[in-house]
Amino acid sequence: MEGLIPVRLRDSGQILLYQANNLCLKEGDYVIIELDRGLDYGKVASLHHAKPEAHPKDKEASKKIIRMVSENDLKQICENRFKSKEAFANCLKKIEEHKLAMKLVQAEYSFDRSKIMFYFTAEGRVDFRSLVKELAKVFKARIELRQIGVRDEARLFGGYGSCGRELCCAKFLRDFEPVTIKMAKEEGLSLNPPKISGLCGRLMCCLSFEYETYKTLAKGLPREGEHVHIQQGKGKVIGVNVFKRSATVELEDGTHVVEVYK
Repeated sequence: MEGLIPVRLRDSGQILLYQANNLCLKEGDYVIIELDRGLDYGKVASLHHAKPEAHPKDKEASKKIIRMVSENDLKQICENRFKSKEAFANCLKKIEEHKLAMKLVQAEYSFDRSKIMFYFTAEGRVDFRSLVKELAKVFKARIELRQIGVRDEARLFGGYGSCGRELCCAKFLRDFEPVTIKMAKEEGLSLNPPKISGLCGRLMCCLSFEYETYKTLAKGLPREGEHVHIQQGKGKVIGVNVFKRSATVELEDGTHVVEVYK
């Protein structure tokens, strides 16, 4: 296999693009990858949604997947996950001791255990410098505290959306794109917040990457509520189906007619 492959860093990090290095890979495979200060591990993300050409300047794109994980690598990854739980408990205790207004979300060890990443949410900025110093003494490793938003938190924990599929952010999205109410209107969705919001409480990410498709399909179609003239007479549009490129029109006599647009 050649080209760029989307790899999720460790179990819940960013999705980055890496050179396949002629390895035969499939979705879900664990691999050892190059990172700024050595090696780490990652998991091959959804190949179906990979669009490497959209990110030609990624610095990770010049790095390679080193190899598929070995049995020893998997054993170390499992041990890291266990140690991450201990690190999480210790960090949580230190946060309480320092009385910091932050919610610890997750802890992760790098593959070689030279670094521990702690993810947290907070209402505002948090001065955690003293906490970092104390954690570095306890764990004898580099410490990285990263403040994340509610969308990142949903990506870390994963889950399933109202569509019944795995969350887009956890499955294949590399970056969070802006999502607006206008996008929901374009799809003709109910503007009831619970129906157009994801597990994170924000507007669903799928609205963003579906938007252009809906705009293209809706070209030349009347809007719901618009008054139109069709062969059968004058009427009001009471429904639009962008996929069938049709509109349901209620005529002045109350008759419903489905008008197809080419």
